[in-house]
Amino acid sequence: SAQTPLPTWSAQPFSTSLLAPIDAAQKPKIILWADTFNNHFDPEILADARTVLEATGCMVQVSKTATETRPLCCGRTFLAAGLVAEARAEAARTLRALAPALEAGAIVVGLEPSCLLTLRDEFLVHRWDQEADGERLRALAQQLAGNALLFEEWLVIRQKTDPLPLKALPQTRALVHGHCHQKAFGAFDAVLEALRLIPDLKVEAITSSCCGMAGGFGYEQEHAGISRAMAELDLLPAVRDAAPDTLIVADGTSCRHQIANGTPREALHVAQVIARALARS
Repeated sequence: SAQTPLPTWSAQPFSTSLLAPIDAAQKPKIILWADTFNNHFDPEILADARTVLEATGCMVQVSKTATETRPLCCGRTFLAAGLVAEARAEAARTLRALAPALEAGAIVVGLEPSCLLTLRDEFLVHRWDQEADGERLRALAQQLAGNALLFEEWLVIRQKTDPLPLKALPQTRALVHGHCHQKAFGAFDAVLEALRLIPDLKVEAITSSCCGMAGGFGYEQEHAGISRAMAELDLLPAVRDAAPDTLIVADGTSCRHQIANGTPREALHVAQVIARALARS
């Protein structure tokens, strides 16, 4: 739809300079899952997340295969288009690449809810019997599902034993929109909890349903009107009514683009907000 501006590709994706093959010998503590959307649209968010992860003293490596230049992918966009075999092939490629790190006990931390939670859900129900190494892939999928955390989930857990020296921000209020996958998996509270680690920041959830963008749904001509109507129910009015010095937070790439297209505000990922509070310490 001409009424829905397309997102802008980054001239330098996060993967072009910072991805490194996973080295099992180094036994990394954290594998930062460089999802397709943040990698190509918002690489600065991945950079901020890596800064925060490393500030806790963790060894951080970034998801990549040892032999290919193409970044890893969870395959969700294939599933959204009904391309199940292609999605399984992407999942298998991911599991094989992550196997050394998983076997070394690494935690996989991701930023995009729909991508990271694919590792915890859909990876478990692929028809792994269709792959030559299906039993191994099935076992790896179960191991990954237990070791995959959203950035805010990991931060809340880590903060209990190794707290970051976060300082107050100039802003004293944050409005947060929950991604549909965060809500479906009961993971949205972790976003609020992570933001409340910042001193003097009043954190409130926007009472809203889906932002209406839902991946490519809101960009399609036949759905653009429905997408905008969904956003106008609660989300966009709440953002427009917010004071100029109120932070707007949304972890989902699609959610942030919907907010940018329908309001004069820019929404931040929770990793960006935490990185700003860390930089002030």
